[in-house]
Amino acid sequence: MMFSKATFNKSMFCKARTFSRSSWLVLCAAMTAVPALAQVDFSGEWAPRFYEDAPERGPGPELGDYLGIPINDAARMRGDAWTASLITLPEWQCRPHPADYIWRGPSNLRISKEVDPVTRQVTAFHAEWLRSIDRPIYLDGRPHPPEYAAHTWAGFSTAKWEGDILNVTVTHLKEGFVRRNGLARSEKAKLTEHWIRHGDWLTVVTYVDDPVYLSEPFVRSTDYELDVHQQIPPYPCEVVREVERPKGAVPHLLPGSNEMVKEFGVRYGVPYEATRGGAATMYPEYRKKLERATARKAPAPATGAIPAAAGCAGGAVCSTD
Repeated sequence: MMFSKATFNKSMFCKARTFSRSSWLVLCAAMTAVPALAQVDFSGEWAPRFYEDAPERGPGPELGDYLGIPINDAARMRGDAWTASLITLPEWQCRPHPADYIWRGPSNLRISKEVDPVTRQVTAFHAEWLRSIDRPIYLDGRPHPPEYAAHTWAGFSTAKWEGDILNVTVTHLKEGFVRRNGLARSEKAKLTEHWIRHGDWLTVVTYVDDPVYLSEPFVRSTDYELDVHQQIPPYPCEVVREVERPKGAVPHLLPGSNEMVKEFGVRYGVPYEATRGGAATMYPEYRKKLERATARKAPAPATGAIPAAAGCAGGAVCSTD
């Protein structure tokens, strides 16, 4: 509202001053009653950047490569019994990646947001990849459902702000996998995510706690870059009969019969013990253990040979004869 000097008298000034003071009181009360607003906007089109683990995230990991994953004996046995022919079954062909693994997939990501029309606060984010279903992440303080509630591929996600970091808790996931070579993740797992944005870069750190198949939390990070020209196309999937097999037959390998799990170690010169994974293989100290084990198995030098440091040229081992 505009006032001229002629109409803006003392009485109106006093009323305006009183209104201003009241407005400030109401505004202050509202600011203390409303939760803190989101500091970062994660909405947008995000393209994956394969700066780490590209072979695993693209064509997929090799059979028997369990390195660096804190699996237990149950997960190891199930991984050894797995065969890629399993995904030819009709019920597997159009199965979406679960919420904990889809971050590592080759799919582009779209994040949208829900905004309350009255408070104008962000009440939820929605994450959707090419090979996934819509996944809402609620910021309105709602509780997680009881344990017996339905489990889905997206799970049930709630989130809270910690500065500019969005901390997400995910439960009620259907059974999935931590690596696409048979290493399973159970429906009892809990997923924790930390969303971090630096300009046009999005980094997501995930923690998977699984009391069934993991002996320690499994931690991974993934990077995306903002792509304003990206469009995620539809992903229609049609189930077909890929392999003729008897009704009810499920591809599998019996325990102890899978010799292919040894090929990874042979190909890259990694001791078979290390390829079997486990929590110990996640830490740098495990390399020293491997060095000691390799040294014990190394053949003794030939009789009468002297090392190159004693005078043999070219690093070869020469004889005194």
